[in-house]
Amino acid sequence: MNVGRFRAASFPLRREMVALLDFGTLFFIIAAVVIFFQLRSVLGRRTGSERPPIDPFTANRTRPAVPRETGNDNVVSLPQNQSGPVEVVDPYAQIDAFAKEGTPVNHGLREIRDLDSSFEPKSFVEGARTAYEVIIKAFADGDRATLKNLLSKEVYDGFVAAISDREGRNEKIETSFVGFNESSVVAAGMRGSEANVTLRFVSQIISATRDANGTVIDGDPDHVAEVVDVWTFARDTRSKDPNWKLVATEAED
Repeated sequence: MNVGRFRAASFPLRREMVALLDFGTLFFIIAAVVIFFQLRSVLGRRTGSERPPIDPFTANRTRPAVPRETGNDNVVSLPQNQSGPVEVVDPYAQIDAFAKEGTPVNHGLREIRDLDSSFEPKSFVEGARTAYEVIIKAFADGDRATLKNLLSKEVYDGFVAAISDREGRNEKIETSFVGFNESSVVAAGMRGSEANVTLRFVSQIISATRDANGTVIDGDPDHVAEVVDVWTFARDTRSKDPNWKLVATEAED
């Protein structure tokens, strides 16, 4: 056997083995580094969302600063002073601004607010104004479906009877709502679990009733009339339904 040839042939094999060992060692080193950083990212870092333990006897004291990651490791959030006065929200503030304190309307609105924390008089009046306009238009059009969603059963039955009577005579009402001159709460309060709010609407409406031949028999299609209505809306505060319904109507001359 030629020893020189054997030795010469074994050198490449040895180099390949050494390279293979170096590659394997390098692979395990890289894997170990990656695992280390993954564990550190999960277990060794704060996200800033950790909540400190709550101590009821020191809840109002100043809390220590908690480092928070903001993209700059040198930034630390400052503690907030919890020892200052706490702002107390007056649940009747909006009511007192809406109706003079000590008046019957103010007292009634407060009663409603006590049982319905979402009640706000200003928002209520805005909704009532919209309901008034929709109801006036639906009555003129004979739109029973719309009326049913906005009226109590008793008022709905009365409106439907008037619509049916009008339809029986082949009469039609033409109504155009112009706007409000006034809309104010004149009474409010609780009747058991039912909240009641009465409003006085002073509106401008163009209205005319025509017979089967198209002749105007009531009203004036070219005249804007001032109409005064006193309507009462109600809602059962025990119900999950937030909508109010018209439960009584009265017209002022």
